[in-house]
Amino acid sequence: MIAILFISVACVLYTIGVWAEKIQKRLKAWHLPVFWAGFTCDTIGTGAMGIMSGSLIQFNFHGLTGLLAIVLMLFHAIWATMVIVRKNESMILQFHKFSLVVWLIWLVPMITGMILGSHV
Repeated sequence: MIAILFISVACVLYTIGVWAEKIQKRLKAWHLPVFWAGFTCDTIGTGAMGIMSGSLIQFNFHGLTGLLAIVLMLFHAIWATMVIVRKNESMILQFHKFSLVVWLIWLVPMITGMILGSHV
C-alpha cells in the first residue's frame, strides 16, 4: 500500500508541476519544490516496490523504463533548480518543453506498472 500511495502522490505532484509550468509558459520558483517532492515520492514508492519484489532493479521493460524515469526526474529537478538560480530568462521560458518530455517518459513505467500490477 505504501508503494502505491507514494507513486500516486508522485504522479499528482509531477503532473501538477509540469502542467502548471506549461500553462504558465515559464518555470517559476514554486515549481521546484513540487518537482523535488514528486521525485522524492517516486523514489520512495519505487524503493518500496523493489523491496516487495526482492530486487531494486529489474531487467525488463518496466524496470528499465522506471530507472530511466527516476534518473530523468532527478536531472530535471537539478536542471530546473539551476535555471531558476541562474535566472536565465530564455531557459525559464523554454524549460517546459523539456519538462513535458520527462513527464511523458515518466508515464511509461507508471502505466506499465498499473497494467502489470493489475495482473498480479
